[in-house]
Amino acid sequence: MVLSEAAALATSLWDSRVIVLAAIAVVYLALFLKCALRDGYFDAVPTLNVYIGKAEGEDAYAGTAEPRKIPKDQVPCYDPADGTFLGCLPALTPAQVKAKIVAAKKASEEWHHSSFRQRNLLLKTIVKYIVENQDTICRVSARDSGKPMVDAAFGEVMVTCEKIWWLVKEGRQYLLPERRKAGAMMFYKSARVEYVPVGVVGAIVPWNYPFHNVFNPLVAALYAGNAIVIKVSEHASWSSQYYGRIIAAALAATGAPADLVQIVTGYGEAGNALVTGGVDKLIFVGSTKIGRAVMKSAAETLTPVVLELGGKDAFVVLDDADLNHVVPTALRGGLQSCGQNCAGAERFIVAAPLFEEFCARVTSVVQKLRQGPPLGGSPVDCGAMVMPGAAAAVQSLVTDAVSRGAKLLAGGKMTDPHFYPPTVLAGVKPGMRIWTEEVFGPVIVAVSAADDDEAVALANDCPFGLGSAVWSRNPTRARAVGAR
Repeated sequence: MVLSEAAALATSLWDSRVIVLAAIAVVYLALFLKCALRDGYFDAVPTLNVYIGKAEGEDAYAGTAEPRKIPKDQVPCYDPADGTFLGCLPALTPAQVKAKIVAAKKASEEWHHSSFRQRNLLLKTIVKYIVENQDTICRVSARDSGKPMVDAAFGEVMVTCEKIWWLVKEGRQYLLPERRKAGAMMFYKSARVEYVPVGVVGAIVPWNYPFHNVFNPLVAALYAGNAIVIKVSEHASWSSQYYGRIIAAALAATGAPADLVQIVTGYGEAGNALVTGGVDKLIFVGSTKIGRAVMKSAAETLTPVVLELGGKDAFVVLDDADLNHVVPTALRGGLQSCGQNCAGAERFIVAAPLFEEFCARVTSVVQKLRQGPPLGGSPVDCGAMVMPGAAAAVQSLVTDAVSRGAKLLAGGKMTDPHFYPPTVLAGVKPGMRIWTEEVFGPVIVAVSAADDDEAVALANDCPFGLGSAVWSRNPTRARAVGAR
């Protein structure tokens, strides 16, 4: 199992964040399996037989022959860590996307009346396959998104299992009708809220966690009685073939309609067709710029939209925090998946008495991290940047900060366009580009705060945000700072 292998690897990396990730991963999986077996979680759950290709089943893969010219109706797929050509997938036309929406809508009419028992069985079937095939899932994710196997285990497998487990254990109670008081004027009436499936959910998902980003909206939509059409990123489409086979096998094994889940590959016109093609609700995860365009297009048909856009998360460390707990999480928050996280820490605001020690500890670890292709044969802590030009974009932000007075403590010099080295910057100030622009790369930006008031002011000095964290030995104090 990849998680146990990660734990063995971690024994030689006592100063690296990988031991923390591996230990958590192994403990989590052990607890999950123990609870699952104790509760009869997998009793009478079908076992799926899913075809696994050579590139999906082997670490060493030389790729396939790349044509001299890629047709416009094809999406070329590459391993971001070494540029290996993985093949092409169809770039669907707007008409083809709309046909998928129509097929999903027909399937949703049947699934609308499915029982919670059948929905539970479907989700249990999926999670059973995930647990039994985590090596392959992590390998496919690593090949399509450049992340190390440990990061794939932590950010793809564990998170997805946890969300499915929660739905099966807790989801039903939140979808049952709820009683409401009718008020004094309507004392002779009763009132209640009922939750009904919307029909077809459309989801446009990003490239940073290709497995999780497909299954995260999928399991929620299906559990709520909906069909779903998922547009995957053109920068991480290759893995969707394997994930699609898993989904198709699970639907067939549990008697669900075959067209209940549709996967769309293609470019911007395919995404726009999903937005305007007749879905009943839309989920978009991506940049603020594209999010605005999605919302504008959806407004024409009054389609409800859920947006998860960029983040510039504040990671606030108060003066009574325990750095033994803070530093490992800071490293994970800033460097997991090479910093390519939606809700990832980007601004580390540390109380002045702890600032120097925090920077020293973080720098000591970062300087020892190993970077390279995740499936290259040698263990690595950090993998590749996915988007073409992403490493150069991060370098531009770092260079600007250093030119304006920031201090480079580790990394900061790109030597390969596929990678950006784990980097630590101190002395960053408001006004620098890196203070307000989303980095989406492996850069820990550390700033000092004189007191709680300044920490709050720095944390709020940002036009947008997605998440935040406050560290203190005093939970009441931490909550009070967080509330501000």
